[in-house]
Amino acid sequence: MYIRKVFAKKFGVTEFVIPKDHDKPVQQVLAEMTDGEVDRAIECTGSIQAMILAFECVHDGWDVAVLVGVPNKDDLFKTHHINVLNEMTLKGTFFGNYKPCIDIPDVVEKYMNKELELDKFILSLGV
Repeated sequence: MYIRKVFAKKFGVTEFVIPKDHDKPVQQVLAEMTDGEVDRAIECTGSIQAMILAFECVHDGWDVAVLVGVPNKDDLFKTHHINVLNEMTLKGTFFGNYKPCIDIPDVVEKYMNKELELDKFILSLGV
């Protein structure tokens, strides 16, 4: 089992798909797992292919793909125009829309109040 999968499961991830572990397109694997498309897809690798796959896996009309990873500056995001016409939603975030001046004090307060298990996370990573 991949180390990332172990960490993901430890922090509550219920399903984890590694595309290279399958002999068919990941969209097909996900469709079979979910009886259709997924409600939410979050891509964190920065791979433009993974970003396109995440977007193309969400359900037409009401679900969302969020791109967190940062691709190479020369990469192009290409998808069929019907995906946009079907009202599929694509969102991006840069550093999780984290605002250090506002967010760091909140994180510190949550940590001090034992609402954020930061020690557990750091220990899990072997730091």
